[in-house]
Amino acid sequence: SLYVSEYFSQSAQKLSFYSWYGNAKLFHFHVPEDTVLLRWLLQASRGKGPECTSMEITVHFRHGAPPVINPLGTRFPANATVRPSYNISITLSSAVQNTTFVNVTSPAAGDWFIAAHLPEAAGRIEVKGFSTPCPYMFQADMFVLRLTDMPVLEPGVPMPHTVVSPAKPLHVKVFVPKHAAGMRFQLSSCVTSERRACAVRVLLGSITLPQSFQRSLTCTGSINCSLALDSPPWEKWLQIMVESLGTANASVTVEMLASFTVCRPGSTSSFLNFISLNQSQAGARPGAAGSSAPAAGEAPHNASGQRSSCLQSQPVVREDLDVVSVRYRLLNGPSVPVNALSPTLLLLSLNTGMDSGGSLVVSLLLNKTSVSLANGTVVACVSAASPVLSLNATQNCSTAFSQGYPLSVSTSSAEAMLIVLYPQTDDWFLSLQLLCSEGHGECAAAEAKVTVFAYLTPCFNDCGPYGQCSLLRRHGYLYAGCSCKAGWGGWSCTDDTKAQTVGAQNLATLLLTLSNLMFLPAIAVAVYRYYLVEASVYTYTMFFSTFYHACDQPGVAVMCIMDYDTLQYCDFLGSVVSIWVTILCMARVKKILKYVLFILGTLLIAMSLQLDRTGVWNMMGPCLVALVIMVTAWVHHGAKRRHCYPSSWKRWVFYLLPGITLAFIAISVYAFMETNENYYYTHSIWHVLVACSVAFLLPPRDKHKKPWAWSQKLTCRYQICQNDREELYAVT
Repeated sequence: SLYVSEYFSQSAQKLSFYSWYGNAKLFHFHVPEDTVLLRWLLQASRGKGPECTSMEITVHFRHGAPPVINPLGTRFPANATVRPSYNISITLSSAVQNTTFVNVTSPAAGDWFIAAHLPEAAGRIEVKGFSTPCPYMFQADMFVLRLTDMPVLEPGVPMPHTVVSPAKPLHVKVFVPKHAAGMRFQLSSCVTSERRACAVRVLLGSITLPQSFQRSLTCTGSINCSLALDSPPWEKWLQIMVESLGTANASVTVEMLASFTVCRPGSTSSFLNFISLNQSQAGARPGAAGSSAPAAGEAPHNASGQRSSCLQSQPVVREDLDVVSVRYRLLNGPSVPVNALSPTLLLLSLNTGMDSGGSLVVSLLLNKTSVSLANGTVVACVSAASPVLSLNATQNCSTAFSQGYPLSVSTSSAEAMLIVLYPQTDDWFLSLQLLCSEGHGECAAAEAKVTVFAYLTPCFNDCGPYGQCSLLRRHGYLYAGCSCKAGWGGWSCTDDTKAQTVGAQNLATLLLTLSNLMFLPAIAVAVYRYYLVEASVYTYTMFFSTFYHACDQPGVAVMCIMDYDTLQYCDFLGSVVSIWVTILCMARVKKILKYVLFILGTLLIAMSLQLDRTGVWNMMGPCLVALVIMVTAWVHHGAKRRHCYPSSWKRWVFYLLPGITLAFIAISVYAFMETNENYYYTHSIWHVLVACSVAFLLPPRDKHKKPWAWSQKLTCRYQICQNDREELYAVT
């Protein structure tokens, strides 16, 4: 045998702390056919800075679809079937890098997925630029050992093969045809080169993670041994590995035989399917009624043919709606007939390679009036690769190499739903059969009508009212995940264990919006002291901050007067410009220079916010520049007057020091105390402290400016003109 080794690699990704599925980094590989050994090379590394500590990385594996994980231990939606993923942990302690190997023998061909993430996120809101997070990197490489000339076992033809030694097992494969109801594998004529008792072990099937249903058969002596498989995977190559259990130098010769039992389906002819499809899409046309008369006459004959077959196949049309969005439509109507003699089969095709990133939803509704037996139950099974054809016997919904998902409807419970999260890439089958507690004679004549709704959606129920469905991408592969809010959690945001009540949501909205009204004292002080431009900026900031936080709420108490991105940009712009104009106003520079700096600084701030809205230097940069200008102006005023500026101790004690203290407390709360849980009141405190500090820090009005004299300003027919240099008034 000729073995070929192949190597596949993908670029490293920076890991994130886990709060929802979008934080898990996904790797997508394709394992070729005839692979006998798969080896994963997992490399994890971290930075060398003091902020880097010991960390545990969790890595999940799955064949056919992205792994379904639940690191937070939240609840899944009702009717969802979840099987735990296979995962390992990689610890980064004192070592900067960790290398781990994972071996899989006889892996299943097709798509394999790896998802890696850090532990649960702490929930602290990090201000970009204040702290440098430690980078944790992860890279997955794949080595495969593939057999180029794997022998093919032809069905019904005995084939002799030799196992050279226990270290070199024999690999063969057999193709499973469509409609195969069962497979029987037989091993005979086992002879060793040393003429001793023969001992071999046979492994049928490939390994899939998280669950593997590989079948094992041990044969000893010269007697024949066999293994029967129900519902083998249709239209797939089945790997068979034979390994010797004897001595190291002894070879073993065996004869293998594979045979299949085929179930011929009874279904509507393709001509009738074509007519039904045209009528459902195009509607009635002239002459359609006459052409359909022979088809109606053939219906009773086809129905009798279906009764005598081992399964009834119903035609299903796959209708692609959008990315990871498919609807399945039954050509003969949403209701399908179900009887007790043979199962009714529906094919749900999910084999495009781009369907495994959503949720498959299957809903059954029993028409109670159609069931002639009161104790009749319709048992259904959803399975991948091959259908379950013996529902009346086993009722455990299992095939040769997989475990399906059972469903049932009856007159007492007429509805049933199944949600398969991230269904594996394959042909899926829905099998239905009527089971009765009465005698077989009564059950044979009974028939039930079951309405079937099946569709593939990116997120079940669109993540509900407290979640957002996000489409994620890894290279060319697309998959979806739910990002929850307002304390809700779970795969589809249905876990209300930590959910905020409606009252708490209303309180959070009121705190974050009404706290902006603390800018009213600052606006009043600015207007009273003739700082009208500054007052306009504070009004702008108060308005957009109020409505931005009203739109930014995660729950039901939400009101958006504009696009969310516009409100956020205006809020950030107003906040930074308010700090800019306040510090420049304190500098007491000439008016023309002050207004030039106002406009120039606002334009530069608008540009920087467009480049990076959340960067800390968008706020710290203008603050530092304005502080340099203010300190320079104060030094100039002090040198010119030959005493400290501002000269009044009352100004320092009652205005500047309280304002500076409030500003420093506000910055500390904003940068170091905000978390996802306390955001609504810590950020409200930030609003209050900043607004109060502005009211304290605004300088007094110019000495030549008199208080607003509204009686003089609003005198009828007279306009009082004031000269700033001379106390002269002229009446016109």
